[in-house]
Amino acid sequence: MARYTDIFNQEMLAELFPADRTNDFFEALFGDAEEGSYDISLVYTGDNGDTVNFELQLKQRPGCCLACNLTYGLPQVFSRHPIINIKGLAQKVGEAVGRTESVDWQLGRTQEKSRELHVIPLQVTLG
Repeated sequence: MARYTDIFNQEMLAELFPADRTNDFFEALFGDAEEGSYDISLVYTGDNGDTVNFELQLKQRPGCCLACNLTYGLPQVFSRHPIINIKGLAQKVGEAVGRTESVDWQLGRTQEKSRELHVIPLQVTLG
């Protein structure tokens, strides 16, 4: 739906998942944001009717290694972590399109697109 493309532009995506959330996440995990090996961003990838699709993109930081063993367990971590707050993110997606009833979400498995980029699919279903 073209309407979703217009809604989930770069500005909205940055509002839904601010860039500083990555540093907050690593600060909570390691006590130091500089210990993180990647930056996390939210990207809109399309929709299937009532399901809006996104990716959480994990981009390797300069001088760091984006190792599979660091990213493959992240869907389970992200689904529960209060700073990443997938539930709250999904609710904000529903609010952005004016559909706040029965918002559900699901994280897929980590996919390695390249050595420098791994992605975690996020589906938000609007009831």
